[in-house]
Amino acid sequence: MAAPATTAPAPPGRRKSVTGTRRTVAFLFLLPALVLLGALVVYPIGYSLIRSFYNANGDGFAGFDNYKAIFTDDGIRTALKNNIIWVVFAPTVSTALGLIFAVLTERIRWGTAFKLVVFMPMAISMLAAGIIFRLVYDQDPDKGVANAVWVGIHDTFAQSSAFPNAHPGRESPLKPDQGGFVTTATVHTGQTVTLPLVGVAPDQMPDGAKKAVAAQPDPGKITGTTWQDFTRGKGVGRLGAPDPSELGYDGMRVEAVKDGKVVASAEAAADGTFTLPAAADGAQLRLPASNFKQPYNGVDWLGPSLVTPAIIGSYIWMWAGFAMVLIAAGLAGVPRELLEAARVDGATEWQVFRKVTVPLLAPVLAVVTVTLMINVLKVFDLVYIIAPGSSQDDANVLALELYRKGFAEGQPGIASAIAVILLLLVIPVMLFNVRRLRREERR
Repeated sequence: MAAPATTAPAPPGRRKSVTGTRRTVAFLFLLPALVLLGALVVYPIGYSLIRSFYNANGDGFAGFDNYKAIFTDDGIRTALKNNIIWVVFAPTVSTALGLIFAVLTERIRWGTAFKLVVFMPMAISMLAAGIIFRLVYDQDPDKGVANAVWVGIHDTFAQSSAFPNAHPGRESPLKPDQGGFVTTATVHTGQTVTLPLVGVAPDQMPDGAKKAVAAQPDPGKITGTTWQDFTRGKGVGRLGAPDPSELGYDGMRVEAVKDGKVVASAEAAADGTFTLPAAADGAQLRLPASNFKQPYNGVDWLGPSLVTPAIIGSYIWMWAGFAMVLIAAGLAGVPRELLEAARVDGATEWQVFRKVTVPLLAPVLAVVTVTLMINVLKVFDLVYIIAPGSSQDDANVLALELYRKGFAEGQPGIASAIAVILLLLVIPVMLFNVRRLRREERR
């Protein structure tokens, strides 16, 4: 029987030559990527680190002065505070909404369409989203959607006055009093009183207003008229008396005041006439400030106190869809047997969600949260575009302050120091993500 043929091992020198050739080929393939990585990542990081130790002109060593400025400058400290708010709330709320949307849309027929709508903002650039929400948060309810909705809800429960700009005209019997107007003299039963005002545009008069008429005297009561004492045209109409073209102040509240106390009150009819009982005898008549309350114009969303939450809201609008899609993908991999077993054992849907679904989705939730944390540490576009100049200092974040110091205020040393601080803030989050991924791979 012939002995089997054996292959002689390659000489050591040849093995080294083949290994070296493979390494050379691998290096050549990696070289373009390494060059780009060095030019676009390593070099900027190294240059920023070195530049952060030099003064504004770059010709003098400043030591740690630029880093000291970060913690003493009010603008930078505000940016640090806002970045903390961003890191705490934006990823948390976005992930929570993404989880809720993913779970609730799992069993409904139109869930895919809903996910598409929620994810659609991801197709919009930060610049476009910033412009959209700058309009959404506009103070004018006729322009800003947020205030249009808010004002509509408010006016449903607290109707604003129809006479915000009304005021006494020439030779008026009224004088200012605590935001309203009061008669200069007292009134008595059997007397008719005229309370003329001006200043309400014709198109702003109440819809039910009718032509003003002079009140008829009543021996046991006080009667009067309150109306718009203005007729278009020079020298037209009588001052202090209702004219045919003038309208009554429908709904105007009239109070009789004695010694600072309201003893009687009435509401003007559509023609402006009103009647007060005998208890008003010897009192002054007052048109209270509630008649002249300015219309509610909503919330100052982009004011100093609300600008940061408002911008975070726009960020959540964009990124909740991203969180939802990733969590929905993770939810698709959850074993249905575990969920059904929990339901068979008597667990409610809330218990299944809290004690089975969420723990199984923990790795996915961690990925989404960490990714969004890294993202919000670098947020710039939305803050720069949405926040108006008057409140941009209050909405400041580190990335925006870096831009302002480097390009607007001519302090590249401090800008480089801020860039280094941002890098140091991102590194721990990235290391946590890398370690978690490695643990997942080992499982």
